[in-house]
Amino acid sequence: MNVFALTFTVMLAVVLLELFALRHWRREAIPWREIIFNLNSGHIVMWVFRGVEVAGFGLLLQYANLHLADRLPVFWQWVFAFVAWDLSFYCMHRAHHTWRIFWAVHVVHHQGEHFSLSLGIRNSWYSSLTSFLFVAPLAVLGLPLEMFVAASSFHYAVQLYNHNAFVGKSGWLDRVLVTPSNHRVHHATHPVYLNKNFGGTFLIWDKLFGSYQPERDDIPLHYGVNGASPGYNPFWASNQGLQAWFRRRFAPSGWRAMRMPAAYIATGGILLFGMVIYYVERVAGWDAIGQWSVFACLVAGTIAIGGMSDERRWGWMGWLALTLAMPALCAGLFGMRDGWALALLALLLVHGLAGLRLREAAWAN
Repeated sequence: MNVFALTFTVMLAVVLLELFALRHWRREAIPWREIIFNLNSGHIVMWVFRGVEVAGFGLLLQYANLHLADRLPVFWQWVFAFVAWDLSFYCMHRAHHTWRIFWAVHVVHHQGEHFSLSLGIRNSWYSSLTSFLFVAPLAVLGLPLEMFVAASSFHYAVQLYNHNAFVGKSGWLDRVLVTPSNHRVHHATHPVYLNKNFGGTFLIWDKLFGSYQPERDDIPLHYGVNGASPGYNPFWASNQGLQAWFRRRFAPSGWRAMRMPAAYIATGGILLFGMVIYYVERVAGWDAIGQWSVFACLVAGTIAIGGMSDERRWGWMGWLALTLAMPALCAGLFGMRDGWALALLALLLVHGLAGLRLREAAWAN
């Protein structure tokens, strides 16, 4: 039996054992339709995409590796792997509760109303694809592939455990680790508990970034998504949220202007023009892939700036994606690491991130 088959076998076994215990020891009714949905909600397809995630990580290691992490002693590489992956998961998880496009994917996991190990398996088909954006920097920093796979597998095992229905409070561990008690809070629907406890294994990130909420004895725990009735079709569940998101984004009747400040658009245009100058100056020394890839980025940037000028949300989103991607693409993949390039790429990155702080005011204007 290969490692993937063994993993699926163990997951199924522990899920069924827990359900047997819930039925015969606690005398709980088992919502079998939901349980089967959880098991079939896409972990086969999701694990195909997990393969895509791992393959993408390997490609970044090969072509965009800055060789920072892999220069550390092996012990510290492992420490970096476990801590950095957990921080990446926190950022990813919080983004999936903050940005609607990511929530459209992640909502599948939260629609489950029966808190048990099977809920830990319930996921959208696209979970691994949206996760890749947040673990990609680890590849650029040079985290070896086998350490990435090992660290992520360990953290996923911890998260499966944190969905079990039997462990109550865990004493002092509840104050330092993400335990079943802490994760029950994350899934609960009470307003006090909403958007809390995003961490995967270590609780420090929630405490550091203000999202920690301990379980309270005076607040009952109810699970699911407020105002939503989950169905039992994995295909529909994985795509329904995305379809709704696209309808909101592109339906004419739902369009609202997004007025980014003129100064923001102007500085973005100037930075982009600086990249055009750099491109014209250096393009002769690049191979065809580099020439066309950077050219495509410049064209995309021009379109995104135009979209922002037209007060379109997709313009800002495209600009944000471009300013986040270009530093890794140009400095990592194509080796543009001279002072001129690094200064422009750093300014583009700062400019894109600054847009995150301006977007709420842009909606209000």
